[in-house]
Formats: sequence, C-alpha cells, structure tokens
Amino acid sequence: MPHILIVEDEAAIADTLLYALKADGHSTHWALLGRDALDYLASTAVDLVVLDVGLPDQNGFEVCKQLRRTSEVPVIFLTARAAEVDRIVGLEIGADDYVVKPFSPREVAVRVRTILKRSAAGKKTPGENGATDANHPARVESEFLVDSERALITYRGTSLALTPHEFHILACLLRRPEQVFTRDQLLEAAGISTQAGYARNVDTHVKDLRAKLRAIHAERDPIRTHRGFGYSYQPDA
Repeated sequence: MPHILIVEDEAAIADTLLYALKADGHSTHWALLGRDALDYLASTAVDLVVLDVGLPDQNGFEVCKQLRRTSEVPVIFLTARAAEVDRIVGLEIGADDYVVKPFSPREVAVRVRTILKRSAAGKKTPGENGATDANHPARVESEFLVDSERALITYRGTSLALTPHEFHILACLLRRPEQVFTRDQLLEAAGISTQAGYARNVDTHVKDLRAKLRAIHAERDPIRTHRGFGYSYQPDA
C-alpha cells in the first residue's frame, strides 16, 4: 500500500485529501508544518509527498529544496499561486507536479496514482524481452551506464549530479538511441503532466543536461535537437 505524506496547514483541505487518497487505496500521514514534514521524512519512508507551498513556518519551495538534498521521493505542490513563474520554479527545484487551488481531491488522487506508476516504472531496468534485473545496471552503448535502482547515470566513468527530472529525461533518451522523443513524451518520462503547459520547460532541463555532459567531455554533445520535433540521443561513433 503506497504511503502518502500530506503537508497542509488548512484542516478542511487536508481532510478532503486524506479521504480521497484513502479511498484510492493509499495509507496517509498529515503534517501541519514544513519542519514536521521533514522530521517525519527523516524517520519514515513515504512513496509521495503532497506539499502545500504556503505553509505558516516556511515556504513549501524551501521544504522541497531541503528534501531534495537527501531524497528523490515524488512531490506534488499545492498552491493558490497560478502564475507560470511559480509553476516553473516548483518544477525546477524538483517537484513532479503542480496543482492550483481550488482543486478536485479526486483529481489529486489521479495525479498521485499516475506519478506513482511512472515512478515505479522508472526504477526498473529493461533487460532482454522486457525482463528486469534490478541488481544489474543497464549499460547504454559504451559511454553511459544507467543504474535505475539508485537513480544514477554515469557518463564516461563519471557520475552525473542530476535532478529527478533530468535523470528521467536522460534515461528515456538513452533507452532508444537515435529515436526522436517529443517534449510531451519527455514530460511523461519525467512524471510531469502533459496538460499543464510545461512543454517548453523540457528545453531548460536539456540545456542543463548538456552543460553537465560538456563539463565531462567538452567536445561531445550526445543530445541532438530536432527542431519542431524534439530530442534524441546520438551514440558516439
């Protein structure tokens, strides 16, 4: 049973989420404050965090930043802020989705279910005939090594310091060399809703990925841009 942490200071909102998530088959825990949530996460394993941005003790963005130092657990932000810049900030610091108040608790439950499925799929390493052996990282060509169990990618023998979104986007590209992936396909791979209007945010993640790859090998760019279509991984010749 997936365990969901809800971090929300408004009892009425928390109650509706607790009911909807329990009805969807999840176990839940409710924290009122950001510091309470971080303390709980330090001692208890959870599968996903539903995190309000406007907490009374500290900004939800700051809670997420602290969480990302030690954990890649999926995070859905709840907020009254509808501005695009706020959505982009939330996604860039490591959130997996962004829900603007007022919202339907059932919609949140569906988003939770979808992200959990994608998160579980991302931890699997494809083998022959679709089989998975979590104990053996998947080698992609000779320059990359993908360890989905530890959410780690090495490039030319050097571990990459990737955000969760960067990891999933790069891993998606590496699974099928030379295949062109659209921005929406890469959003799905990263566990971000394609209905949220974040397609261009993929460009930012790819730009950051390229910078990290060039820091290791300045003369090679394994990610190719296909204008009007998307991106692909081009193996080293």
